[in-house]
Amino acid sequence: MNWHISNNLSFEDALQLTGTFLEAMVKKDLKDYEIEEIITTLVSSENGARGFFVIYLTSDLSLADNPSEGVINALKTSPEIVSELLVKNLAMSSAMAVTHRRNNDEEKAKSSEQVCQRTSKLIKQTNLELIKQKLEELEKTIINNGGNYQAFLEKWGYDQQQKQTIKSNIENLLS
Repeated sequence: MNWHISNNLSFEDALQLTGTFLEAMVKKDLKDYEIEEIITTLVSSENGARGFFVIYLTSDLSLADNPSEGVINALKTSPEIVSELLVKNLAMSSAMAVTHRRNNDEEKAKSSEQVCQRTSKLIKQTNLELIKQKLEELEKTIINNGGNYQAFLEKWGYDQQQKQTIKSNIENLLS
């Protein structure tokens, strides 16, 4: 397959491309440097990065549980986009685990927790100062009930229990 990826990828194209890409990774059809190049290109745009994370973090494939050095190196090439999306993915998956448990849907709760764990692992392994700053900003927004992430928290309508779960997961990462 030709992996020439456009920089103005639509979100839908990024989803499809990432699915195909992960299958090629599992089949070991790609060399490490190719994996790094493809992810670097994907995360260089907002749509590409969003599409990559949606598929990568929710995949049934275990490769997302143990990201390779190439995956981590590629993520570090777009710190601004990657930091913001990882912080928001951590928050959303944390909150959704609470929602699914309330709805007695343990299977979906476990899926959300898996996304949260995978996101946490990526946050730790990329070890970007910008991620740490954004996690601290989100934590402060939750504590002060206002701040840089207030619009994000309000957009999704997170309640106190969900915010507390997000805050706990942030504290685990920052400690």
